[in-house]
Amino acid sequence: MLWSLFKILVFVAIIGLLALGGHFLMQTSGGVQITVAGTEFTLGPLQSVIALGVLVIAVWLFFKLLSLLIATLKFLNGDETALSRYFDRNREQKGYQALADGLMALASGEGRVAMTKATKAEKLLNKPELTDLFVAQAAEMTGDTKKASDTYKKLVTNNATRFVGVRGIMKQKLAEGDDETARKLAEKALAIKPRHEETQDVLLNLQTKAHDWAGARSTLTSKLKAGYLPRDVFKRRDAVLALSEAKGILDEDATVEQQERAIEANRLSPDLVPAAAMAARAYIAKGKPRAATKILKKAWEVQPHPDLAHAFAEIVPDETPEQRIKRFTALTRIHPENMETCLILAELNIVAEDFPEARRALGDLVEKQGDARAYTLMAAIERGEGASDAVVQGWLARALNAPRGPQWVCTNCHDIQPEWGPVCQNCGSFDTLSWQTPQTPEIASATGVHMLPLIVGALEDQSEEPEVAEPVDEVDVVEVAADAVEVAEEDEAQKQA
Repeated sequence: MLWSLFKILVFVAIIGLLALGGHFLMQTSGGVQITVAGTEFTLGPLQSVIALGVLVIAVWLFFKLLSLLIATLKFLNGDETALSRYFDRNREQKGYQALADGLMALASGEGRVAMTKATKAEKLLNKPELTDLFVAQAAEMTGDTKKASDTYKKLVTNNATRFVGVRGIMKQKLAEGDDETARKLAEKALAIKPRHEETQDVLLNLQTKAHDWAGARSTLTSKLKAGYLPRDVFKRRDAVLALSEAKGILDEDATVEQQERAIEANRLSPDLVPAAAMAARAYIAKGKPRAATKILKKAWEVQPHPDLAHAFAEIVPDETPEQRIKRFTALTRIHPENMETCLILAELNIVAEDFPEARRALGDLVEKQGDARAYTLMAAIERGEGASDAVVQGWLARALNAPRGPQWVCTNCHDIQPEWGPVCQNCGSFDTLSWQTPQTPEIASATGVHMLPLIVGALEDQSEEPEVAEPVDEVDVVEVAADAVEVAEEDEAQKQA
């Protein structure tokens, strides 16, 4: 309020002073005489002041016009001027507007509109590090892979955008299925930005697909150092990679280093079943059965598994069935109620021809679990006790339609794998296989002998050695079971027909 009053007073004072000055000039005598081409002009005091003001304005306009003329000449000559800067700002505003509109079109999935705006922004803006990426993405959306590839290559030549260009070409190679080239590009991209999480994941996935286990372990370590991976997950995955490096330790040309990798994998993750089984086999190859037994018992405490039992059987391959039952007590007493324990005890007693004990070992597993292996073992028990073919075939027919129980299942795509591996054979994901009952149980495929677990088969293979006491009816049990399965398959096929 006071400020408004003050401004009004100042305005009134200025008007008063101007009026006073004009009155003073009107009362003053004299003036200014100007002679132009022999003609004299006499100006009074007030006229002189007005003429001076007009002259000042005229001079100001002259210099302004002169500056405009000079600027125009410079503009036409290509020099930077206020006029050129004005047009540059105008062009830049249009370019950023085209860029904004194009980004909105890109986000909306309008590929053609995005490409049009990207081309316009590229012409108006002199910022290739910004517009080239936009052009490449718009070209990819419209399906113009060649233009996108050429644009990414332009980005590679600029130090500021090299990573973006390499990453863009890498993704194109992945889409084309060229994993080898994509892996090399991922390595280059990671060398530029070692802490880039997405590139680490892509490279790790490609390395595991290519069975580059050493490189995958290096990438996994980089993820741990960058803080993108919990230490417990790192230890398990590092164990999986070490185990993969140790594949083939039972081959004739297996090296000592492979055996050490298997032992290292077990040390990194003692509860990893394949690592425990392979480490045990490595110790067996070294002539250290006690170390192998210790590893298998520790893994069995975490999760009973048939692979552990198979490895445990290999510790003493030339023992009699009775000796094997006694030695297996070290495992079977740990989790006596577990399904795997019951199945193993039943198998061992079938081989020893103690069929009543095998039946007791199964207990109520047949009624509770409905597992194909349990039905198959019941068929062998019935045959061993002298039951009729109809009874045996009945058990095997039930096995045909029963699920196989826990299996190696990919947690990513839920595909059932015949054996463990570091990479899913279906979706290619790394470290996703877990021992579990499938959500959609696979119906058991009764193809004969393979339905009897491998411990029975292992003893059968040893039957040819002279120093081993061969069970009298062991081979007969296997053969009869196989024949009965074939008959059951034929009956099932006839029913379906």
